[in-house]
Amino acid sequence: MRATSPVIVGRDDEIVLLGSALDAARRRSGRALFLLGEAGIGKSRLGGECAYRAYGLGMPVLRGRAGSTGLVVPFRPLVEALSSHFRAAGTPTDPELAPYHPALARLVPEWRGSASPGYTETVVELAEALLRLLSVLGRDTGCVMLLEDLHDCDTETLAVVEYVVDNLADLPILLLGTLRPEPGTALDLVRAAEQRNSAAVRELGALDDAQVRLLTGACLEAAPERVPAVVQRRLAERAAGNPYLVEVLLADLLDTGRLRRTENGWEAAEQPDSTLPSRILRSWSRRLDRLDEPVRDLLLTAATLGSQFSVGVLQTVTGLEDRALFTHLRSAVETGVIAPDGAAPDRYTFRHTLTAEALVSSLAPAERAALARRAATAVEHSGEPLDEDRRQLVASLELAAGNRSGAALQFAEAGRRMLAAGSHGSAVVLLERARSLAAEADRAAVTEALAVARAESGDLDGALALVEALPPVPAHSEAAVRRGEAHIKIAWVAVMAERADDTDRQIGAARALLGPSPSPARCASLAVVDGHLSLLPGQERLDPEAVERAAREAARTAEAEGLPVVACQAWQLLALLTREEGFDAADACLERMLSLSTEHALPLWRVEALVRLGANGFMRTGDAARLHSARAAAAELGSLLLTQTVDGLLAMNAVMCARWEEAEETVERSVEVSARIGNLAAHRYLLLAGATMAAHRGRRRERDRCLAAFRRAGGEDSPLVPLRLGFCRALGALLEEDRASAVADLDAVMAWERDHPSYYYLSGRNGLRPLLRVLAGEADRAEYEEVAASPGAALAWNRQFLDLADAVLLGREGERAAAVRRMAAFDTRSAAFPVARHLGLRLVADAAFADGWGEPVSWLRTAEEYFYDAGVQPVAAACRAALRQAGVSVTQHRDGRDRIPSPLRTHGVTPREYEVFVLLAERPGNQQIARRLSISPRTVEKHLASLISKTGRANRAALCEFAAECLVDHA
Repeated sequence: MRATSPVIVGRDDEIVLLGSALDAARRRSGRALFLLGEAGIGKSRLGGECAYRAYGLGMPVLRGRAGSTGLVVPFRPLVEALSSHFRAAGTPTDPELAPYHPALARLVPEWRGSASPGYTETVVELAEALLRLLSVLGRDTGCVMLLEDLHDCDTETLAVVEYVVDNLADLPILLLGTLRPEPGTALDLVRAAEQRNSAAVRELGALDDAQVRLLTGACLEAAPERVPAVVQRRLAERAAGNPYLVEVLLADLLDTGRLRRTENGWEAAEQPDSTLPSRILRSWSRRLDRLDEPVRDLLLTAATLGSQFSVGVLQTVTGLEDRALFTHLRSAVETGVIAPDGAAPDRYTFRHTLTAEALVSSLAPAERAALARRAATAVEHSGEPLDEDRRQLVASLELAAGNRSGAALQFAEAGRRMLAAGSHGSAVVLLERARSLAAEADRAAVTEALAVARAESGDLDGALALVEALPPVPAHSEAAVRRGEAHIKIAWVAVMAERADDTDRQIGAARALLGPSPSPARCASLAVVDGHLSLLPGQERLDPEAVERAAREAARTAEAEGLPVVACQAWQLLALLTREEGFDAADACLERMLSLSTEHALPLWRVEALVRLGANGFMRTGDAARLHSARAAAAELGSLLLTQTVDGLLAMNAVMCARWEEAEETVERSVEVSARIGNLAAHRYLLLAGATMAAHRGRRRERDRCLAAFRRAGGEDSPLVPLRLGFCRALGALLEEDRASAVADLDAVMAWERDHPSYYYLSGRNGLRPLLRVLAGEADRAEYEEVAASPGAALAWNRQFLDLADAVLLGREGERAAAVRRMAAFDTRSAAFPVARHLGLRLVADAAFADGWGEPVSWLRTAEEYFYDAGVQPVAAACRAALRQAGVSVTQHRDGRDRIPSPLRTHGVTPREYEVFVLLAERPGNQQIARRLSISPRTVEKHLASLISKTGRANRAALCEFAAECLVDHA
C-alpha cells in the first residue's frame, strides 16, 4: 500500500522562493536556483511543485534528470529536458533559432538530419544555443528548465549549466537544479555561482517532530492527533526527519497490518517492531517478500542496472519474452516501486534512488556479485553493438562483480570513444576511472590517453604533469611509438595555445621516443607542429624556405598516408608561409585545403579554408561574396566561433565600403555573444571594427569609447595593434585634418611590426603611409617601388593609395598625362571604398594644384560634397578653404546644416537630429516630439540615442541641459 502525502509539509519558505523566481522569469529577470539536500529530503517534490505552478501560468517546463547508474553520457539531462517538452509541444519553428539548429542537434533529435556530420561543437557553442532556445520558448510567458540530481551529471552538462547560470540576466528563464551535498564538481559549481551572486542556493534540512506528525497525518488523510502516538514517535526516531523515509516506513506498517484503519480512526495493531532499522533495508526486504517471485527477481535485476534502466537491456539480461516482461513491469509499477520515465519512453525509473540502493543492499554480497556477473555477460554477448552506454554499463557491472581489470578495459575503451567524438570532459572522467582500476601493465596506456584527453579538454598543465610522471618505455617498441603519438597530440594543443616552450619539450620527447627514422606519417605530424612553432612570437626564425619545404613534404606525405587532418594542417601552414610570396600562392594552398576537407568530409576544416579564402578575397578586391559563403557554411555547421570570426571580417569589409548600417548590424549581432562564450579573438576584432566604423565616420568620441572597450578586452596585447593604429586611428586623424597624428600612428605601426611580424596588410604600411610620405616629400620613387612590389600592395585598399602616391610622383616628375591616367586607375579601383576615395581626392588636390596637373577643383568639390553630407565637417571645411584659396567659388548649402552650431556640426549632428535637439530645451516627451516633427516615436528614440553618442552626454537629462545651454549661447 502506498503512503504518499498529497501536500508538501515544512517547505513554506522554499515554495515562496519558487513563486518569486517564477514571477521574475515572467518579467524577463532570469534566475538560477539550486535545492541542496540529502536523498529523500524533498528536492524532487519541490521541483514537481515548481513545474505544476509553471504549467498553471502557461510557462513551458523542460525537465531532465541525471542518471545514477554511473554511466557518463554527455548532455543526457539536457536531452531529456528538451525531449520532455518537445514531445508534447513539438519543436519550435522560430527563424531566430535557425543558426543554432546544428549546435542544438546534439540535444534535439529532430534537428540531426540537417546538421553537418563530423563537427563536434564546443560546449560554449552548445550552451549559447541552448540559452537562445530557452529565450525563444520563454519570450511571452517565461520558461522553466528543471534539472534534477546534478551530483550525477556529466562534466559537459555541468559546463553548460555554469554558462547558462552566468548569463540569465534579463532573460525569461528560471533554471532550477537539485543536487545532494556530496563533494564534487556539481557542488563546487553551485557554491561558486552562489559566491558570485549568479545563483541562489537553498539547503533543505530535516523536518522537525511537529512537521513529521503533520506529514504522517497528510499521508493517512487524518488529523495528526488521530494517528497513534507510538507510530508517530517511532517514525520520528527512525526516519530522522527525512520525508521519503517517513513515507516508506509508513507504507511498510500499512502493508504488514501493524497500522490499520478502524471505524474510530487509525490504530496500531501491535507494538511497532523495535528492531526496525534506522534506514529502509529491512522494510524493502519485507515488501519484496510479499511480491510474486518473477516480479521480485525482475526488480532485483533492474536495481542492479541502476535507478534508471532501459527496457531493452533489462530484457537482454532476464531473457523474458515481451508479454511476461511487461506483465511484471506493470505489477512493479502498481506496487509503487518503479514508474515509467516520462523523459524517455523506453526507460523506467525507481521511485527514488534510495529504493534501488536498498534493493541491491538486501542481497548477500556473493549473490549481488553473481547477479552483476550474469548481467554483464548477458549485455556483452547479446549481439547488440556495445555503444558508449552499454559499454559503461558492462564496466559498472564488472566492477560490481569484482572484476576490476575487466571494468578498467571497458571504461578505457568508452573513454577513447568519447575522446574521438569530442566529448573531452566525459572522456577524462571515464579514463580516470579506468586508470584507477587498471592493472599495472595496462596503466601507462590508459594514462597516455588520459593525458591527451586532458590536453584537448583545455587542461594542458594537467596533461603535461601526467606524461612527465609516466615511467620510461623501451626505445623503438610499440609502447614507445604509442607514447610518441601522445606527445605529438599534446604538442599540437600546446602550439595552438601559443605555448612555445611546452610545444618544444613535447616535440623533443616525441622525437626521442620515435628514434631517428620515424614513419613518414609521424614525420608529417611533427613537421606541421614544428612549422607552426616557428611562427610563434619570440621564436627563432628558421629559414623560411626550409620551413616551407618541410610543410610541403608533410602535406604530400599526409595525403599519401591517408591523414587528411594532418594534410589540412599542413596546407593551412603553407597558406600562412606563402602570403609573403603573394595572395595567389596562398589561395592555391587554401584551395587544396578546401578540396581535401570536402573530399574527406571534414566540415570544420572546410569552413576554416572558406573563411581564409573569403578573407583574402575581400582584402584583394573589396568583394565579400566568398566571405558571405563562408559565413553561411559556418552557420550551417553550427560553429558559433567561426561564425563570429567571419562576422568580424564582414563588419570590417562593410566599414571599408562605407555600408554603415550593415557594419553596425553585423557588430551588434555578434559582439555581445562572442564575449559571453569567451571567443576573445573574434570579440576584439568586432570591437575594433566598431571603433574603425566610428573613426571612418569622423566620430571621435564614439571611436574612443569603442577603443576603451577594445583595451578592456585585452586588445592592446593582441596582434590587432597595427590595425588599431593604422586602419582606425590614423585614418580617423586624417578625417580630423590632423596629418601629424596620422603619420605618428603609422610610424608606430612600423615600429610595432618590426618587433612583432604580422600578416595584417591593412595597417597602412603598404598604402596609406607611403602616400603621406610622398605628399610630405619624404619618400621618392625608389621607396614607392619597393612598397609597390610587396604582397600587401596587391590589396585593393592599399593599391588605391599607391595609385595616388604614383600620380603625385608622376606629377612632380612632369609626367602630367601619366599622372592623370594613374588617377583614372584610382577612380576605378576606389569605387568600392567611398571614404578612402574622397579622402584621397582631398589629399592629392594640393599636390595637383602645385604641379599643375589633373582636376583638383573638381576633386575638392566632389570630396566637399561627400563629407558635408556625411557630417565630417573638418574635411568638408578644409576642402572649402582650399577652393577659396584657389580662387574658386564655394557652393552654399541650403539644407539646414548652416543653422547647426559649429560644435554640433563638428560632431556630425544632422539637420534632422538638430530639429530634435532644439526641442529638447523644453524637455518634452518622445510622443510630443514625434507629433511636432511628424515622425514616429521610434525615430525619435534613434535620434536621441545618436545625439547622446555624438555629444558625449551621459543620458537624456544631461542632453536636455546641454541643449538649453547651447541654444542660449547660439542665440
